[in-house]
Amino acid sequence: MIRLVVGLGNPGKEYERTRHNAGFWLVERFAIANGVVLRKDPKFKALVGKMEGGAAGGSAFLLLPQNFMNASGQPVQMLAGFFKIKPEEILVVHDELDFPPGTARIKQGGGIAGHNGLKDISQRLASHDYWRLRLGVGKPPPGTEGGDYVLQKPPAEEREAIDASIENSLGVLPQCLAGDLQGAMQKLHTLDKPAKEAEKKKEPEKKKEPEKEKGFLKSLFGKK
Repeated sequence: MIRLVVGLGNPGKEYERTRHNAGFWLVERFAIANGVVLRKDPKFKALVGKMEGGAAGGSAFLLLPQNFMNASGQPVQMLAGFFKIKPEEILVVHDELDFPPGTARIKQGGGIAGHNGLKDISQRLASHDYWRLRLGVGKPPPGTEGGDYVLQKPPAEEREAIDASIENSLGVLPQCLAGDLQGAMQKLHTLDKPAKEAEKKKEPEKKKEPEKEKGFLKSLFGKK
């Protein structure tokens, strides 16, 4: 069962639309959909709300750290410690460079791939056993550092794809809160397949030479 859902991002208007704030985007939408108000709690250095069952199918804290990304672990550690929440009862939502926009994946533990927010959380909790919901934002283009890339706003097409993956993720979060992580994982991991097919269709097709044109050229130059 998930008792704490953490969205990762940077506080402040200058960051709110950047790729690194994808975790914020999802948790904010989840809170609105379930009538949860996220209030600033100085004790935990975060925006905090609590769900009490209802349509989402379980009770959980929602948390948006208000430290910068590389200090995200402190609010998580403080709230989890205060309410005796184990690492395996925590779901961290974050941006993922290894997936294209439109892809969302759930997993437990694993490497942090240089993500500063995850690095701090793992160090503070002294564990990698928390769950992660990874929202693809795509790889940076050649010559662009990952740190610079995630602090940029995605173009409209990419943002639309990320929003679609967030929508898919919102549909499985009730299962996560109820403890059916495997079921949520299985469902979510099939939802972005149509998006991949759409991308394939966008690839330019090789132009076929018209039959009439071929015949004309043969009659003009003769067969080789």
